[in-house]
Amino acid sequence: MIKQKTLNLDVKQSNWLIGEKVMIGNKHSLRSLKAPGMAFRNHPVWGTDPQPAHMSGYTNDPLDNGGVHLNSGIPNHAFYLVAMTLGGYAWEKAGKIWYAAMCDKKTVKRDAKFADFKNATLVQAQKLFKTDAAVEKAVSDAWTSVGV
Repeated sequence: MIKQKTLNLDVKQSNWLIGEKVMIGNKHSLRSLKAPGMAFRNHPVWGTDPQPAHMSGYTNDPLDNGGVHLNSGIPNHAFYLVAMTLGGYAWEKAGKIWYAAMCDKKTVKRDAKFADFKNATLVQAQKLFKTDAAVEKAVSDAWTSVGV
């Protein structure tokens, strides 16, 4: 979202990649919010991006604090889906919701699960955009799409 804001890209103009060209080879990125698991393919060191976009691919990896990095593709993709559904600039609605949810220490504790964060985003969507039911629906539908 910061890259999008800096480059003044709306959700349709963005490529939704994070860490472009920081890995060996110009065609590789660290993360894809649009297509988790597709940020890099056949990388000479890392192979193929293992990130799931859906809870059906969730992995509890003890070497990654339960899979906190590996499984981040799931909420990342939910954010992408919300932003694309709402259109415009990601920081105007989806970004405000996600930021407010991350700051909600009551709901999103240190040991929060994806369902806790989903609930926090739904609460914030309703709170921030109470006169626009389409926003809360976009958030709910996105989480359903990623299996949370």
